[in-house]
Order: sequence, then structure tokens, then C-alpha cells
Amino acid sequence: MQLDARIPGGPLAEKWDRHRFELKLVNPANKRKFEIIVVGTGLAGASASATLAELGYNVKTFCLQDSPRRAHSIAAQGGINAAKNYPGDGDSIWRLFYDTIKGGDFRAREANVYRLAQISNNIIDQCVAQGVPFAREYGGLLANRSFGGAQVERTFYARGQTGQQLLLGAYSALMRQVAAGKVKVYPRREMMDLVLVDGSARGIVVRNLITGEMESHAAHAVILATGGYGNAYFLSTMAMSSNVSAIWRAHKKGAYFSHPSFVQIHPTCIPVHGTYQSKLTLMSESLRNDGRVWVPDRAGDKRSPNDIPESERDYLLERKYPSFGNLVPRDVASRSAKEVCDQGKGIGPTGFAIYLDFKDAIERDGIDVIRKKYGNLFQMYERITGEDPYKTPMMIYPAIHYTMGGLWVDYNLMSTIPGLFVLGEANFSDHGSNRLGASALMQGLSDGYFVIPYTIGGYLAGTVLPEVDEAHPSFEDSIKLMNEGIAKLLSIKGSRTVDDFHRELGHILWEYGGMSRNESGMLKAKELILGLREQFWENVMVSGSPGEFNQTLERAGRVADFLEFAELLIEDGMSREESCGCHFNEAFQTEDHEALRNDDSCCYVAAWEFNGPGKAPTLHKEPLVFENVELAQRSYK
Repeated sequence: MQLDARIPGGPLAEKWDRHRFELKLVNPANKRKFEIIVVGTGLAGASASATLAELGYNVKTFCLQDSPRRAHSIAAQGGINAAKNYPGDGDSIWRLFYDTIKGGDFRAREANVYRLAQISNNIIDQCVAQGVPFAREYGGLLANRSFGGAQVERTFYARGQTGQQLLLGAYSALMRQVAAGKVKVYPRREMMDLVLVDGSARGIVVRNLITGEMESHAAHAVILATGGYGNAYFLSTMAMSSNVSAIWRAHKKGAYFSHPSFVQIHPTCIPVHGTYQSKLTLMSESLRNDGRVWVPDRAGDKRSPNDIPESERDYLLERKYPSFGNLVPRDVASRSAKEVCDQGKGIGPTGFAIYLDFKDAIERDGIDVIRKKYGNLFQMYERITGEDPYKTPMMIYPAIHYTMGGLWVDYNLMSTIPGLFVLGEANFSDHGSNRLGASALMQGLSDGYFVIPYTIGGYLAGTVLPEVDEAHPSFEDSIKLMNEGIAKLLSIKGSRTVDDFHRELGHILWEYGGMSRNESGMLKAKELILGLREQFWENVMVSGSPGEFNQTLERAGRVADFLEFAELLIEDGMSREESCGCHFNEAFQTEDHEALRNDDSCCYVAAWEFNGPGKAPTLHKEPLVFENVELAQRSYK
């Protein structure tokens, strides 16, 4: 298949407006004739469902949780970017566009990123109209703060609960449509398979997680907004239920997968403190506005942080990057933390932690100002660690967070399967090889509120779609195949738990496909993953039966998908002969140990095609063309 990104012509600033005009429209009377399935109820899924229903479409919305309010978007803390320039410090749509392209190390499409920057201002207006309680200045204007990778204040926030407040806004819009009868929500459902008819996405098969019953649902188009796959690494900042299964199963039906190895490491997480942990806790990047990152100057210094004088502290980010200081992008800050810990300067019982210190900010602004900005975050840290960050510096260390990779989509957010659209973190489209902080919420709401309502209409108006319902043989075939897979898992009756396999997989990926990678390590990981997958299908222990509430069975299916997906993650990392953004290949680095791109041969979007079990995937390349920005070595010094 020849990749066609369907990027419109014309000047960059006019592409989206021109494209919206050229898209075919569905007239209001015809919209009610179309059924659309949306899988996922985070910011992208909830906003898409609400907006499409508001336009008149009939929407079926599916979520794993008992309520759309429990989607993982609720965990986002620090803020959402927009180019409003309220502080008057030089921001603009163009600057937000450039910062995002540069932050992603020039591995994203110009057209997609510029559209995101354009739409950002509309998002803030939409959310304010919904009643989202953004922080405000004394005079009543919306407040802004800084985030990594930018030298302007463009991040709107609601203390450390921005994701929660934005999701409640989208949820209220969604429930309005539920009450109007235009949206039907199916909670506690897990997507098991994508159903194709004549090569187009025409529905899904889901499993009712309470009863175990398989259900078929037909539609004219399917939208996946199922989030990221960071839990492949076992320990991550993601919700325990976050998984790769929906997009992986769509990939096995023909949707190309882009950049699976582009996994973001977040620099400000509470460090690992025991083998019993099942997840990690994120501390918002917004803390780097006022917190100063440092380690002892001398390796092995185990004194209390308050006993170490200023002259014996290494403020590493301020030393290495005087221009951006503590507000360098996440990948740069994460690698710097690993570097000093590898030198023996790490602190805490494991030696894999650094300090985030608010002493200077408290002395400068007063404790009440800091409490107003970050109070709930400080409280959360104290509850988890037992230490008061107002008196003692926080201890932080990088951890798996966001995933820039996902299903390949064109400018319309449609995958290589006609009628299958992918939104938010589930697609690859806007962040290149490293996402700037406060841009995830921006992309999710941009895709859901302002992009998909136009582009899905263009598809429906321009495509002849025969009538298909749940009686079509493709649904029956899919259910049969899914039931066979469940029966196989239950028949193994091994001695090793699902979590034990998942934990080992996570260790392999973190060691050989995490912050730093090399060819020998990735080759070893590939071999280890293959062996682990074989052990899984011989010795996994899955109890219970399929026709009941069975969380062990749920996790087993997701881990089986992670084991397959992990091979592609490593394959993608091995194929890219460069370092870029979060993907740091030790063979490609500057003298200062920064990521060294290879623009001559690696300036492309990787799109992997599934060729069947046991067969090597095919790599397709979509060339990245930069007409408006100049490719340059990233520098935050």
C-alpha cells in the first residue's frame, strides 16, 4: 500500500481552512442516518462522541471503566498549551508550532503540528464556556505558567488537576448527548476485535467485563481513542488498565503502526522503591517552574539534603542548559538524570533518584504562593513518601509516561483501513519523537472537538457504504476467533501468574529499550521477548471461566498483546539508525552526549505492516518534508 498522508496544498497557515472547505459535507438530515462507534472516553473519545452527537450522528461509545469519568485523562496534572499570548511575552501560533516541531526533534509532519497550534486557542475558549475552572490572575484573566521546551508562558492550568477538570467538561458535554438520546454509552466493555467488511471498518466485537458475554456492534465508521501503550513496560505512570490491545488488534487487521519505539520518559516521577510496585506516580512537570533539580557534587554523598551546602550541589540542568535551565524538554531532563546517577551521584536508598528542591521558591514567594500553585501535588507526594516537600526536597527519577507512537493516520486522522479513525495518544501524528509537556491534552481535545467532526463527515459523504448489521458473517467469524483465543488461555493451566510475565517483559523493555539503547541490547531484547512469549503460551496461569467477571483473564489477553507488540517496538528501534528525541541510540550522539539525528536516511515516518503470525513485518516510509522550518540540531543551551 502506498502511504498517502492527504496533506492539502497551499501555504502552511491556510492548509486546514482550505481542507475544511474542500471536504464533502453530510447534510443535517442525513447525519441521523449514520452510526459511529467511539472506543475510549478520555479527552479525545469523550469530546469526539459529544461533538459528533451534537452534529446529529448516532454514536455508540465504549469504555473499560464503570464511568467515562474514570478514563486515564483524569490523571493529567500540569496543564494544556495554547498560543493565546495572555502574558504578552512573545508567544504566537507560529512559535507554538515551532516549539512543538523542535521538541519532537523534527520527526512530525509540519501540517499536522501547525493545525494543532491553530486549534489550541479554540480549545481554551471551548473549555472556559464549559465552566472548566482554569487558574486566573488577580484581574480575572486566565493565568499561564511555563512548561519544558518553551521560553514563554503558554500553559493553562487548574492547579495540579487540569486533566480531571478538562475531562469533567468533556463528560458533561457527553452526558448531555446521552440524555438527548444521541449517544449510548457501553461501560465495562473491552474491545476484542475490529470487524472489516469489504476491507472497511464496519464495527467491533467487545466483551462485557461483568458477564463475560461477547457482543457485536455495527457502524458506518469506527473511532479508536484508547490511549497509549506505556504499560508494556509494566512500571509506568499510566493507569493499570491502559493497554495496547485495541490498536494492536486493529494493526493485525491491516492498520499500519508508526514509531512504536518512540516512548516518552518523564523526568519527574516518584522513584521506584520496591519490587512489589505495580505502577509509578507522576509529579507534574509544572513543578519544574519553581523547583530546582540538583544532586550532590560528590559521588556517594549520603548526607541529608538540608545538610549539603550550596557550594557542594550540582544544579545539573542549570549548569548544562543555561538558556532553558530546569525547563528543558522531558527527554533531555531524563537523560541528564540518568547520566548523574550513573556517575554515582544519585540519592536515596537505590541511588536512582535526584532532588527537586523548592527552598529558593518558598523563600522568594512565600509558602502560601507555592501552596496555591502546587498544594495538591505536594500533598500527594507526602502521602506516598511520608516526607514534607515544603521542608525537604522531593526525590524524583525518570519513568515511562507518554507514547508518541501509535497507529499511522493521514491528515484526516484515518488509518490505512478505510473508515477506521484514530485520535489522541492512540495515533502517532503530532509529537514526533518527544512530546512537550502540556501538549497531550491539547492534542486529545483538538482531535475530538475540532478535527474529526469535519474529516469523518468527508469520509461518510464521499464513500458508498452498503448496509451492514450485526447479522453479517464477519461478526460471527470474529466472535468465534476471539472465543478460541480465550479458550486457549484458559486451557494452559500453568504455574506462572500473568503479572509475573508482565513484570519480566517490562524489565526487558526498560533495560534494553528504555532511556538508552544500543544494537547488542536490542538484539538481546528481541531474543528474550521471543522466549518469554513462548513460555507465556506454555505456562501462564489463568483461573476462572470466560462467562463471568474475570480480571485474570482480562490481564492475560492484554499481556499476550504486549508480548507481541514488544517485538515490534524493538524492531522499530533497531531499524532507526539515529538518535532523536526520546529514542537515544548510544551509537548516535554528539560530543556532549545529546541525540544525533540522521536526516539523510531517517527523516521519515515509520509505518509497520503486519504480515501474519511469525512473519517479519514490512516497514513503509512516509518521507517528512520540511518547507517552513529548517532542520537543525536541537539545542536548549
